[in-house]
Amino acid sequence: MPLNLKPKSECKWDAAALGEVMLRLDPGEGRIRTAREFKVWEGGGEYNVVRGLKRCFGLQTTVATAIVDSDVGRLLEDLMLQGGVDLSHVKWTPFDGIGKASRVGLNFTEKGFGIRAAVGCSDRGHSAASQIKPGDFNWKKLFQEEGVRWLHCGGIFAALSSGAAEATIEAMTAARASGTIVSFDLNFRASLWKSQGGPAKAVEVNRRIAPLVDVMIGNEEDFTAALGFEVPGMDAHLSNLDPSNFKKMIAEAMKMFPNFKAVATTLRNARTATVNDWSAILYMDGAFHEAVLRDNLEIFDRVGGGDSFASGLIYGLLSGKTPEDAVNYGAAHGALAMTTPGDTSMATLKEVEAVMKGKGARVIR
Repeated sequence: MPLNLKPKSECKWDAAALGEVMLRLDPGEGRIRTAREFKVWEGGGEYNVVRGLKRCFGLQTTVATAIVDSDVGRLLEDLMLQGGVDLSHVKWTPFDGIGKASRVGLNFTEKGFGIRAAVGCSDRGHSAASQIKPGDFNWKKLFQEEGVRWLHCGGIFAALSSGAAEATIEAMTAARASGTIVSFDLNFRASLWKSQGGPAKAVEVNRRIAPLVDVMIGNEEDFTAALGFEVPGMDAHLSNLDPSNFKKMIAEAMKMFPNFKAVATTLRNARTATVNDWSAILYMDGAFHEAVLRDNLEIFDRVGGGDSFASGLIYGLLSGKTPEDAVNYGAAHGALAMTTPGDTSMATLKEVEAVMKGKGARVIR
């Protein structure tokens, strides 16, 4: 099925996101448990996508989230302001003086190196965003009065609480009613679902969300763990870079959720933490479209590569590119994002298109 995108002339926003934005604390080349100093960034699975669409691709984007009104919350705001994403739909929650009622979520992340894998350690309990619930945002104003061409959300936010899951469903329902395209990144995290009912609850929630999705993003683990797919004939020994299993997943997904207009995933084989094989695949218009395979891609910081893939893919689709071009925009943007520190992309559109054309890494003067 084709994507029926709303005309840009009718919408204030090219894209909006709903999700939590955290402070990422990065120990640099060291370890979390032995660090004496951290560099701070902002990041969040859903926010990263619209930030990439703004900073790299020049689109107009906004984010619906909640931030506690404290000095730490204002630090997060300052970082987000540098990212350029509109903050007019941020819900500011009162600070109780100690952060017991509401706080800013923290995400400690090691980049990893060689045989030492990247490590993420979240400290996000009682965060303002985890307490989001239906009725907290004026969706009529966002989707009908202002107008949005594309809404992006994900399984990380939906896993934070029952209220977050219900708010996700509320936002997607309102978006679809106004003709906005909806994308969702399954992004299954066992650690988040552990306190929310485990894998069974993840499947229950995501199967309620999936019928509201136009463009679904997720890998094999996401489809099996978050949607409960058990596909006969899947080969557990296939490399993550072999799309055979994913193609079988798609066949099952389209049967169960005929509302899907497109399904996409990144394809990654982690040789080491710093050397990966990298590609992506998109199913759309009844055909599979595979991105250029990049063998032995050198990784500086892998966190956010998938989100940057999503923003490149969405840019391609919003811009009317072919499915093949769209998946290659996503793969190239994701690859570039992993060459710089932090969750978010520092790439430019010119750089993305140069990578797509196979331009080398000779110094630019």
